[in-house]
Amino acid sequence: MKPDSIFFNAVINAFSECGNIEAAMETFWKMKESGLKPTTSTYNTLIKGYGIAGKPEEYLKLVDLMSQEGNVKPNLRTYNVLVRAWCKKKNVTEAWNVVNQMIGSGMQPDVVTYNTIATAYSQNEETDRAEGMILEMQKNGLQPNERTCGIIINGYLKEGRIKEALRFVYRMKELGVHPNLVMFNSLIKGFVDVMDRDGVDEVLSLMEEFRVKPDVITFSTTMNAWSSAGFMGKCREIFDDMVTAGIQPDIHAYSILAKGYVRAQEPENAEELLKSMIKSGSHPNVVIFTTVISGWCSAGRMDNAIKIFDEMCEYGISPNLKTFETLIWGYSEAKQPWKAEELLRVMEEFEVQPDKSTIFLIAEAWRATGLTKEANRILGTVHNKEQKIETTKEIPIDGLERLYQKQTATASHPNLLQIPSVATSDQKGSALSLRKGRMVLRDADFPLECSWFATKSMYLPLGCKFGARCPIVCRSQCQGLLGMYGQLTHSCTVVFLN
Repeated sequence: MKPDSIFFNAVINAFSECGNIEAAMETFWKMKESGLKPTTSTYNTLIKGYGIAGKPEEYLKLVDLMSQEGNVKPNLRTYNVLVRAWCKKKNVTEAWNVVNQMIGSGMQPDVVTYNTIATAYSQNEETDRAEGMILEMQKNGLQPNERTCGIIINGYLKEGRIKEALRFVYRMKELGVHPNLVMFNSLIKGFVDVMDRDGVDEVLSLMEEFRVKPDVITFSTTMNAWSSAGFMGKCREIFDDMVTAGIQPDIHAYSILAKGYVRAQEPENAEELLKSMIKSGSHPNVVIFTTVISGWCSAGRMDNAIKIFDEMCEYGISPNLKTFETLIWGYSEAKQPWKAEELLRVMEEFEVQPDKSTIFLIAEAWRATGLTKEANRILGTVHNKEQKIETTKEIPIDGLERLYQKQTATASHPNLLQIPSVATSDQKGSALSLRKGRMVLRDADFPLECSWFATKSMYLPLGCKFGARCPIVCRSQCQGLLGMYGQLTHSCTVVFLN
């Protein structure tokens, strides 16, 4: 079966789209050899291909070929493709030269032509010139459309000129162009980024004036503005307005509200939000649960943090590394390093691998209570276990801040604990793992609480004596050591259970 012009044009377009202009031209010559005549559309596709390949200057060869065809001439699309190719190379001068050629051939540029050049100006942070093109358009009997206005608004926002973007929205009334929801959401985000709440309110008023209904993105962005400023009452009011308007809050909206409550030291409200979220049929993910957990950790209420952890497990969501590191940080702040270390065993049950930052968090928990040897023991699992680490070098604070700056905070600023930004998918853990996790964490007051890492590690401080059975460090023994605040000798007491 002999290929027809449709087949050849499709192949030429495929090669042009991927920038393989050599293969496109080879197909073009085969098309001519087969006796088929290329159309203007064929040449336009090749010109587009040269533009994608970054060689718009080669278009002159194609124009010469077109003139040899007789009935095939450049059309408006031909010139617009050329204008786009030059703009893509950031050569607006050549783009205007193409426009002049277009006019010289008896054709007039259309809105697409001007929008293409306006885009180039805005991307080059020359949005003033993009807006100035509106007068040029009107001289040629053209009116800017929604696309034109969107290019200009986004250009001003990109340059950080939020007031100019807002001014142009008012000008759109004169131009007879109706702003759309995307434009308003972009404006709100721009004012939120510079913490201008009055600007946000002005945009919302404009939306009412233009009768543009907000969506979940509008409400979420506005909520974020009030939450970041610490006005949780206003943030909750916007959230309630969204629900009243019949818009279902998404996971992002809930996350903003929960994070705001945690930042405002209101973990009880964050927990209440979690409950209402579940009650409404929404499905919280590991990020929401971890956010609430971090709130209770910041408040020093580890009992409540563990309760939320248990509820997360019962809900069928497996904790991730950030969840465990948040709890470890909480126990560190509560001066309970043995509980922080115990979480390593729980992590193993959930098949969550500790990271270097996890080990450093636990080591810091021990160091903060004055138990340098315990910190060295933990660090020995990362470094050479037989290496002795000096007190001043064992836990470089600057390094720790870089490694887990999103999980930890200084004692004087407990609210600097950041909500984990990276989360795994909401995978359900096995029933056995969930039960074991709850058992270990709930049973906080049983007589002996073992140090999982101590029994696993082969490294022990000098002076320890080994018996016939594995050594287990008792919780009560550990608490006794804590009371000494680092006044330790080079020996340690090991308790052996009968």
